[in-house]
Amino acid sequence: MHETDAALARRLATLAGQLLLRIRDDEGASAKALGDEGDRAANRLILDALRLARPDDAILSEEEAADPARLKARRIWIIDPLDGTREYGERRDDWAVHVGLAIDGVASEGAVALPAMQACFCTANPPALAPESRPLRMLVSRTRPAAEALAVAKALGAELVPMGSAGAKAMAVLRGEADIYLHTGGQYEWDNCAPAAVALAAGLHASRVDGSPLVYNRADPLLPDLLICHKSRAAEVLALVARGSI
Repeated sequence: MHETDAALARRLATLAGQLLLRIRDDEGASAKALGDEGDRAANRLILDALRLARPDDAILSEEEAADPARLKARRIWIIDPLDGTREYGERRDDWAVHVGLAIDGVASEGAVALPAMQACFCTANPPALAPESRPLRMLVSRTRPAAEALAVAKALGAELVPMGSAGAKAMAVLRGEADIYLHTGGQYEWDNCAPAAVALAAGLHASRVDGSPLVYNRADPLLPDLLICHKSRAAEVLALVARGSI
């Protein structure tokens, strides 16, 4: 039986997460050594499996030099084998594995695993969304919260929820643990392709902070800003951005 793209993404994100947990069991390793080994091993697992399962598809990974030939491909797997290396090395829970597929520049399928939480979310079966909380909860970086996100949170009267990796933040909105993920501090395609695909499949809003679509497989993989929230909240947040409230 043919494995769907979503099922493949979920399988590989889960397997990579299990491998990362085993590597993290080495209690004598430093945070840097753990991060380096985790990145390398998870990347190899995912890329080897993708090349076997989808030999005709292109691949863009944070851990590999980008092949310019990918720009001619309609289908490209965009991978972050360990999103949140710092959190992983510190043996926290808020890190993730991203396996995303962009088709014609659109984040179409994918999975985000949260291995330390024993969870994996994919485009085939996203959970039902919880209603927004009161007051609203705004995700921010736990180490360097952006002034822009802090200003929007203040304008909305939202509580701040510090968290690590981009994937963990995006899935926190999916899980009903937060309501708005507004990022302006710089990201690359591998940071948000899989999270955006899963968020969109779940019925959330996902876009650039100017409201334009997220477009993938560009020559420059920099994709520096992102908004994920409930569709009913998007217009208000985007209006705050447009008015310069951030």
